[in-house]
Amino acid sequence: MVKNIDLKGTNVRAPCVTPIAYAVAVVLSSPVWAQPNSATTSAGTVVITGEGDKLGTGLIQQEDQARARSNVSRAAVEKALASSNPFQLIDLLPGVSTFSHDPTGMFGGGLQVRGFNSDQLGFTIDGVPVNDSGNFAVYPQEYTDAENLCQLTVTQGTVDIDSPHVGATTGNINIFTCDPELKQRTRVSQSVGSLGFRRSFVRFDTGKFAEDRATAFISYSNSFTEKWKGPGHAQRDHIDAKVRYDLGGGASVSTVLLWNKAINHNILSMSKAQLAQFGREWDYATSFVGHLQGGPGAQNEAGSTFPPYYRLSTNPFENAIVRINTIFPLNDKTTLKIDPYFWYGYGTGGSQQRNQSESQFLNTTTNVKNAQVDLNGDGDKLDNILISSSSVTRTHRPGVVVSINQVEGLHSLTYGVWYERAQHKQTGPGVLVNADGSPTDYWLRDGSAIRRPDGSLFQRRDYETISTASQVFVQDTYTVTPDKTIITLGLRTPKIERDFINRPNEGQSTPIGYEVVKTYSKVLPSLGLRHQLTKQDQLFAQVTQGFRAPPNFALDNYNIVNGKAVLSDTVKAETSTTVDVGYRYFGPVLTASATAFMIDYKNRQANGFDPELNKSSYVNVGGVKAKGLEFELGTRPINGLSAYASLSLNNTEIQNNLPFSATFQVPVAGKEFPLAPKQMAGLSVQYANGPGYLQLKAKRTGKMFTSLMNDEWADGYTVFDLNAGYRLGDLGFGKGLTLRFNVANLLDKEFMRASGSVINAKAITSGATTLKSAETVFYYLSAPRFTGITLSADF
Repeated sequence: MVKNIDLKGTNVRAPCVTPIAYAVAVVLSSPVWAQPNSATTSAGTVVITGEGDKLGTGLIQQEDQARARSNVSRAAVEKALASSNPFQLIDLLPGVSTFSHDPTGMFGGGLQVRGFNSDQLGFTIDGVPVNDSGNFAVYPQEYTDAENLCQLTVTQGTVDIDSPHVGATTGNINIFTCDPELKQRTRVSQSVGSLGFRRSFVRFDTGKFAEDRATAFISYSNSFTEKWKGPGHAQRDHIDAKVRYDLGGGASVSTVLLWNKAINHNILSMSKAQLAQFGREWDYATSFVGHLQGGPGAQNEAGSTFPPYYRLSTNPFENAIVRINTIFPLNDKTTLKIDPYFWYGYGTGGSQQRNQSESQFLNTTTNVKNAQVDLNGDGDKLDNILISSSSVTRTHRPGVVVSINQVEGLHSLTYGVWYERAQHKQTGPGVLVNADGSPTDYWLRDGSAIRRPDGSLFQRRDYETISTASQVFVQDTYTVTPDKTIITLGLRTPKIERDFINRPNEGQSTPIGYEVVKTYSKVLPSLGLRHQLTKQDQLFAQVTQGFRAPPNFALDNYNIVNGKAVLSDTVKAETSTTVDVGYRYFGPVLTASATAFMIDYKNRQANGFDPELNKSSYVNVGGVKAKGLEFELGTRPINGLSAYASLSLNNTEIQNNLPFSATFQVPVAGKEFPLAPKQMAGLSVQYANGPGYLQLKAKRTGKMFTSLMNDEWADGYTVFDLNAGYRLGDLGFGKGLTLRFNVANLLDKEFMRASGSVINAKAITSGATTLKSAETVFYYLSAPRFTGITLSADF
């Protein structure tokens, strides 16, 4: 449904007061619940059976699920650079392809699993969905501190039955924070390294209190690093807190708070032609073009130059997550879980350098861009002025998951509901630019923003999306033969209603307001089998379906007909059917698994981003099929030596040509899907002796096509990392003094990864006729070798 709306004379403002202070109070005052399905454990001692240094350097566990799943334990996390983000921590797992914009992880990065982009996977932290509620994007640098992570799991081919997602075509990644310590402790660590990197971390654990029923911790970190090329930096402040309370009788409550505030200058991506012309060090401009002296007549300032000035290309963001996990045993066979949560986010990104005409502001009475504002204060309204303006996103996202686990004979039933209502405001305010090229407010807050003559805010865009998501889920795990065969039969029904409002704004060529309400839903069955051949040999298989609703910005695709907005294209939901068949071996020294998979996609989406136009693209490719093999193995230490290895083989094929015009289809059928390497391999080899360890890691990523036509690609590459550590013991009043040493990109390998894909990188012609012009692929380049040192101790 498309409903045109008239917003003449209105001025809609989002609240500017954040709920962070309230969230902190909630965490420190609320009781907290345990998570029976999570793998949380102590941050100080690894207690999960079969993990840690006992098996595969912490990168493999003995799984018993009827599906493919891989794990990273606390033992692996604690050896990584302290600032590492979750993408970096799971890089060696089968099916996983990651890229970091810098070695520290503070600038974020990209991720694909089996060729699925991160915005096609479901991400949760302690059960809270963290994919963007609008476009499902994931920003790994925002969520957690590595010191507080105890486990990360990657389910390559299916979404967990109770996962709160409407944007996961297949696969999910779960991140679990550690529980508070049972004894009082203060842990302090300091890291320094290349690129001016410095990071301070402190965590206080209360130990048991409230008659030994409760434990809690709170931690704070401050991080800083320079960019590896060009001027600029990233800085980040982060708080994690968790409280657990035992209610008795098996009942418990836990509350988690994650708060993050960061700002970084962007790192420029470039095309292959730009790389050849300008070299690897080319980045955002180091000098400001400057303002013109105001005066009589028109001053036309250079606003949209490329590349923009680095101070006008930043990514400030603040977010907070609060989650309360409650567990109530109703009887000896039935347990109730109630998990409410709240997600808050505010920030902007991309390039902010823009040019604004003083005579083209929106007249909110007529919805015509003819209102005038004297931006430079020279007494006229004839100028074109350089301003700072970009997309600002404000999100308020409450939700709840309620589930019951019930055991009846040989059946274990899990059923429940999920509900979420996300308010997602996306605006495009602007602020003036100082003489030195810095914006008057990097955060583009309302108090500093440029206003129209009537006092309303100037906006280059003005969306609001209310996304109401829900899901009913049920799963029966039937034990056919105890300790031998189980069958799982599941069903979930993800649904989302998007109420999308586009208000008249300066970014529209013809300002018009309209409202679109669209609902997307699907019933998704799953069937799984796990059979124990012997104590050491296990078979598993699963068939499941996935679903991803279109992103909210797909509803900003309209034409104006007779003065009204008409949605120009009905974007379809992406769906998939996945089959996993595998074998696991649990030996006294070796644990291994092999998985064969097949995936049938419908309405597969391809995404791209053009930094020069500062615009994302979204293409429905139609049907895509994929098949492949995934292997992983890990050994227990033999004379101090242990290892982990993975191998991934993935073959994709686009099934349909892509309609481009009434008379031409782009011939992509039979081509490989872009950004999905055919081969990947990971290796971690570790030697540990007494208080010291030395670990060498390697990741091979094969060639990746970067266009649907397969006419451009990024070459394959192999990267080595080195980790080492030594426990110095108790010195003075500090306990467990430990020194860690990390080297990223040990051999200083140069490579590139595409920021997105295009349809064709070379023009498609027929004789002298150009059927479709070429598009440009942009790439992020690898950062050079990085060295970091961390010293930590307990008090």
